Amino acid sequence: MQFITPLELKNKLNQTEDLFLLDIREAYEREVSSIPSHHIPMGEVCSRLDELPIDKSVVVICNSGARAEALTNLLESDFKRDKMIILQGGMTAMLEFNNSL
Repeated sequence: MQFITPLELKNKLNQTEDLFLLDIREAYEREVSSIPSHHIPMGEVCSRLDELPIDKSVVVICNSGARAEALTNLLESDFKRDKMIILQGGMTAMLEFNNSL
């Protein structure tokens, strides 16, 4: 299981690294804050696996990182998905990081 900090994610995006950002939060959570990403609520991800690339890293984003970690564990163990990365601290950490700039 891999983790990425908001700073590391920002640096990779600035370097135009080809990452797939997957926001698994509910729509109402995205209304509060979001970054450009592909949105699939956590409960729908397993039935929509065909929307996730297998040829690039997928950064899983939730509010705190807990749901992203649980989903990543499931995808890696049951669906043999690799290249999964969890945004450490989720959108909460990302917002705190952006506010500190």
